[in-house]
Amino acid sequence: MKLDTLIVHAGGAPDPSTGALAPPLHLSTTFRHGPAGEREAGYEYVRESNPTQDRLEDALAALEGGSTALMFASGMAAASALLQSMSVGSHVLLPNDVYHGLRVLAREFLSEQVIASNAVDMTDLKAVKAAFKPHTRCLWVETPSNPLLEVVDIKSLAELAHAHGALLAVDNTFATPLLQQPLDLGADVVMHSTTKYLSGHSDCMGGALVFRSDDALAAKVRHRRHVVGSVMAPFNAWLTLRGIRTLSCRMERHCRNARRIAEFLSKHPAVEWVNYPGLAVNPGHELASRQMKDAGGMLSVHMVGGREAALAALERLTIFTVATSLGGSESLIEHRASVEGPNPVSPQNLLRISVGLEDPEDLIGDLNQAFTARG
Repeated sequence: MKLDTLIVHAGGAPDPSTGALAPPLHLSTTFRHGPAGEREAGYEYVRESNPTQDRLEDALAALEGGSTALMFASGMAAASALLQSMSVGSHVLLPNDVYHGLRVLAREFLSEQVIASNAVDMTDLKAVKAAFKPHTRCLWVETPSNPLLEVVDIKSLAELAHAHGALLAVDNTFATPLLQQPLDLGADVVMHSTTKYLSGHSDCMGGALVFRSDDALAAKVRHRRHVVGSVMAPFNAWLTLRGIRTLSCRMERHCRNARRIAEFLSKHPAVEWVNYPGLAVNPGHELASRQMKDAGGMLSVHMVGGREAALAALERLTIFTVATSLGGSESLIEHRASVEGPNPVSPQNLLRISVGLEDPEDLIGDLNQAFTARG
């Protein structure tokens, strides 16, 4: 079955009791069991599992080509569950360009568990190889990365990780399973912030881990989720299932609009540089062309005039909404350094753009008037 067809039908089998085509929503927090705890229908308590979440996990495992998937309350909950399941004394390698929340997780929480980490340029395979330590247990990858849209070689990094006895985990949020299949390229675990493209409507928070093998690590993470309680709410699971059904047509429009905007902004006098792997001048373009089906709906730009020019442009926008997050139907833009807190690492002249589903000419016109105006 082709992926576009699977996206429509995964987790969408008609309800066997009613024949309803829309998946049923089970909001119950608890389920009847027998006198000795017998699970009459396979469920006991929502913190462990529930039927709506099971449907979504089956769907995501199928879309990523994995053996099993686990849903979480957020993308950060998913990432935390995996990384905090590393043994005490483990070492984790992170990218130089990584989601700010993960950087904070490593600095403030993993270190408390005696799990060490450091960052490395994942586009430089020699640098990655040199950064491995005897106790490195996980190589964490974002590709494309947030917010610089760097593209890294999943296949080569998987080979490096496995040669050193480590696993490769890939944050596939920007690409989605439609544009990139990390497990096919050798990754062991795929992470998603399902809040973004998978749900697709800026109304539902969630996260996911998809495992190549339903092995001891998957069991350990599943147990951690159960005990800690970082499970996804049933209604969020239902909304995400609904969102996935339109992922293919949405991503086609996101990608087409983003490419148009990136090409326009690459020639704009107010823009120093556009980070978008779909542009031929981008350092990751050739790799993205081999590794991805399309370049995605995210881009970022470095503005001429520094922080002041970037913030001033945001004030003039009328169609783009200045907001955090990405992957919804509406176009969003933000000054990334300002939302990273007291220790930002993103360039002060950088604006991150999530290109939505609007008419591209309207979006280009809005950016043009905002970036061109002075005073």
